Amino acid sequence: MAVDGDERIEAFWRGLGLPGLIDVHTHFMPERVLAKVWAYFDAAGPLVGRAWPIAYRHEEDERLAVLRGFGVRAFTSMVYPHKPGMAQWLNSWAADFAARTPDCLRTATFFPEAGAEEYVRAELSDGARVFKAHVQVGAYDPGDARLDGVWGALAEAGMPVVVHCGSGPAPGKHTGPEPIGRLLARHPRLRLVVAHMGMPEYTDFLDLAERYEGVLLDTTMAFTDFAERAAPFPRTERGRLADLGDRILFGSDFPNIPYGYAHALEALARLELGDDWLRGVCYGNAGRLFGI
Repeated sequence: MAVDGDERIEAFWRGLGLPGLIDVHTHFMPERVLAKVWAYFDAAGPLVGRAWPIAYRHEEDERLAVLRGFGVRAFTSMVYPHKPGMAQWLNSWAADFAARTPDCLRTATFFPEAGAEEYVRAELSDGARVFKAHVQVGAYDPGDARLDGVWGALAEAGMPVVVHCGSGPAPGKHTGPEPIGRLLARHPRLRLVVAHMGMPEYTDFLDLAERYEGVLLDTTMAFTDFAERAAPFPRTERGRLADLGDRILFGSDFPNIPYGYAHALEALARLELGDDWLRGVCYGNAGRLFGI
């Protein structure tokens, strides 16, 4: 069943003269894991705290068809572990998913545990295109000594790492700009994609992007009505969005969003930063990053 606004998506990107969209933050994962994620949102768990209806609750094949129907030309399968011994299993699933889903950028993940550097290097050798790190759900310090070799390998490879490190929707022990700032001081060549624009610490993460040329930000959920009610983006920072326009990437959190996909795009347009900015955010910047 179509969600309100779905019919406007193609007109959005065609109006910008784009061949489609690139979405760097979508969730495809093993079905039993996704079911648990959805159950958490359905129960408005403690990190959510309010109603969060899943807009695109479909079987995997239908979810893929819906995303492709929107005109999304490339996307990710953001997987993330919450305990030791889980990352390699998720990586195996994600590799298989990418092999049977050629428009998916092969995604991998890691956790602070023995052997993490070895399996991350194996993923790099085997064709991973992007990694996901979830500091909040994983409840780990990104500066954990067991990850030092992991970050070094990722920096050396120039591998994009989408990292949920902001304190939204609820702060964690290791969320916020300080742990990531310490990490970047140690590994300044890291190519980190700060998820959700670093919500709600937008300003601090923009500061890090200005300080480190490898830091990018994804727009996932930011600027939407849903996010603005809880963590409004400061109007005074809009100029910095323009200045950093070549390092901002479109992300949606599909299918786990409580509104239509079109709204995420239209929320970007109402920032009034111009069509060139939108073209870069919605396609061009990720196209260069991933060689699409």
